[in-house]
Amino acid sequence: MRFEFFVALRYLKAKRRQAAISVITVISVAGVLAGVCALVVALAINNGFRRELEQRLLGATADVTLLRTANDGIPHYEELAERLSRLPHVVASAPALYEQVLVSSHARAQGVVLKGVDPQRETQVGDLLTRLKEGSLAGLSQDFPNADPLIVGKELAKSLGVFVGDTVLVTSPQGYLTPLEVVPKFRHFRVVGVFDSGFYDFDASWAFTNLKAAQRLFDLAQVASMIQFKVDDHYQAEAVARAIQQAAGQGFATTTWMEQNRSLFSALRLERLVTILTIGLIELVAALNIFITLAMMVMEKNRDIAVLMSMGARQRQVWAIFTLHGLLIGALGTALGLLTGYGLAWLGDRYKLIPLDAQVYALSSVPFSAQAFDGVWIALAALTISFLATLYPSLAAARLNPVEILRYE
Repeated sequence: MRFEFFVALRYLKAKRRQAAISVITVISVAGVLAGVCALVVALAINNGFRRELEQRLLGATADVTLLRTANDGIPHYEELAERLSRLPHVVASAPALYEQVLVSSHARAQGVVLKGVDPQRETQVGDLLTRLKEGSLAGLSQDFPNADPLIVGKELAKSLGVFVGDTVLVTSPQGYLTPLEVVPKFRHFRVVGVFDSGFYDFDASWAFTNLKAAQRLFDLAQVASMIQFKVDDHYQAEAVARAIQQAAGQGFATTTWMEQNRSLFSALRLERLVTILTIGLIELVAALNIFITLAMMVMEKNRDIAVLMSMGARQRQVWAIFTLHGLLIGALGTALGLLTGYGLAWLGDRYKLIPLDAQVYALSSVPFSAQAFDGVWIALAALTISFLATLYPSLAAARLNPVEILRYE
């Protein structure tokens, strides 16, 4: 064991007459522990909500969507989808047709987005239609007399007051042109299912039918609005989107699940930054405690410092003793903080310690997802702050004049 480290370690064990320094040392360790633990737990909650959000968004939207830039539809979508499905990293594809419509039931009406899909292929690019509270996905493939099948969101069903088996009237603004005016087209649909995506916007303003029914309603036979793709790595969606757009040729554009939800993820990143800055203030308070501890110790140990220097200790070694002492306080607090933070995150995620109202938040408890990388940079930041807090007291100790101190001893 090196001389500097040995002395720094001995100084952690304050004698009885140095009780004040001992108490401040404990407070310093506790301050670093609290800051590190709070950051780990806060970022675990942020990561948990982000994880849940990504999973739900990836289920509700496709990884990559191919559209016509002129918004005039894709006429030969089956051939195009089959050709693009052979591109690297593309797992599945599904055409879809969507338009704004008015859904009415009795005296209630609401504007929604009606999306016509192939039920089997749609579940290969997203799992929204598998999150059914009532009914079944097989209902989209059924034929009804004078009606087409329809799956609506939970909030939409609530606002319209409809249940599985009820019939609603769907009116399309893309109507017939007559000599006098444009007459809207309408058709009856039977509700065969109610989905719960966990997102209010989807649940309140989206409805699904099969692709053929949507083409009949909108009078767009053999036309799709978009082709959706699922890729093998969600985070490589942008690179795959560029390859799909290039293979599709001119007149096409692509969007990814990240682009469609950019504002939402930007808000999460801002929240993460604010969390780090706010809770990071605890680390600054802990660093101030370390500064005070070392300053008091330098004043208390000035005779010891003078003796060490008179016996041959160099200024650099004295500086190292007090710097190591401060770093030991920071390292001990950081280690305990990491253990406590990761332990609390594990317990919170495993035993659902913070319950939530599932009807409001679509989650039964606060999710925790502690990442190893977060612990690494939090530990480095805590140790760096601790080191900076030691600089002035350590330099002050190294610059003491042993002759002046020992003259009056």
